[in-house]
Amino acid sequence: MSLLEGLRGQNVVVAHAHPDDETLATGALLAEIASAPGEVHVVTATRGERGELMPGLPGRAADLVPGSWSYVAYREGELAAALSALGIRHHAFLGQPPARAEGLPSRSYADSGMRWVSPGVAGPAADVGADAFTAAGVGEAAGDLAAYLRAADADLVISYDAGGGYHHPDHVRMHEVAKTAARECGLTFLEVIPPGRDDIPGDLDTIEWTDLSRHLPTVQAALRAHASQVQVEGGDVVHVGGQREPIVTRVGLRRA
Repeated sequence: MSLLEGLRGQNVVVAHAHPDDETLATGALLAEIASAPGEVHVVTATRGERGELMPGLPGRAADLVPGSWSYVAYREGELAAALSALGIRHHAFLGQPPARAEGLPSRSYADSGMRWVSPGVAGPAADVGADAFTAAGVGEAAGDLAAYLRAADADLVISYDAGGGYHHPDHVRMHEVAKTAARECGLTFLEVIPPGRDDIPGDLDTIEWTDLSRHLPTVQAALRAHASQVQVEGGDVVHVGGQREPIVTRVGLRRA
C-alpha cells in the first residue's frame, strides 16, 4: 500500500506556516484526502502578516496595508474561502485553542518575513520580530500542535520537508514543530516534497510520487481565493513578487 492510499479512513492533520501555503504546496493532496473517507484538518501557524500585496486588486482590497488589522482579517477570509474550495472543514491557527497547550493563554505567532536569496530560494528577513514564529521556541509551538493532534484524535501529521519547500524560515520551523509534535504524540510524520527541485534533502529513493492533476480545477479555485498573494494563469500560478511556477498537482510524500 502506498503512503497516499494509507491516508484513506485516517484523521490527518496538515501543518502549514502561512495562509496560501496549504493550497500552493498541498492543494491537490488536500483535495484528494478530503474526497476520501476520514477527516483532514489544517493548522496554520501565522496569518501571513508580512506578505506583500498583489497590485491591481479591486475595491477595498487595494487599500490594504500589510501588517494592519484589516490586512490580517482579509487574509484570514481568503484562507477560509480556499479551505472551503478544497473541501476542508477543520482548521485552527496555532496558539489558539484547541491548538494551544493546556494551561497557557492564547497567543498569535507572527509571520517571520523573508527575503529572496536566489530565484525560488528564500532566506530569513533581517528584522524578525519578537513575536515571530521563528522567535518562539520549538517546544512551545510543538506543544500547541500536539494539543491539536490530541483534540483531533489525529492518526498522522503531514508538513514540509527539512528544507521547508523553498527554505522559508517559517516553513523550516514548521517542519521542526510538526516532527516534534508527531514524536510527542507517537504519530507518523510524512513530509511533502516539492516537485522540480534539485536540492531536496534526504534519500530521494524513499519519495512516493503521485499524479493528482485531476484536482487541478479545485486547486485553481482555491488559489483564486488567495487573490491578495497570487494570480492563476491557466496551469500556472504567479506570485506577488512576479515569480511564475506550475500549479503543484504532482505530490511527493516521504515518511520522515
